[in-house]
Amino acid sequence: MDNHYRELDVRGLNCPMPIVNTRNVFAEIQPGEVLKVLVSDPGSVNDFKGWAKMVPNAELLSQETVEMDGKTVYIHYIKKL
Repeated sequence: MDNHYRELDVRGLNCPMPIVNTRNVFAEIQPGEVLKVLVSDPGSVNDFKGWAKMVPNAELLSQETVEMDGKTVYIHYIKKL
């Protein structure tokens, strides 16, 4: 995976705010950059899949679920094309 990425931490926010904040930061990054988004909302897994399909210059590279500080965190990697 591309090591050049920006991280966005939206843990604690519920739908639709993780997507809203992601959209705003995604608009600022350059083509080729990867945005790593940390989310606590389990609905974000499907939300990010759908969002990436709707945005022509976004590619959802991967998603993972991890434990951080005793809480479940959903991490989404989105590349700007």
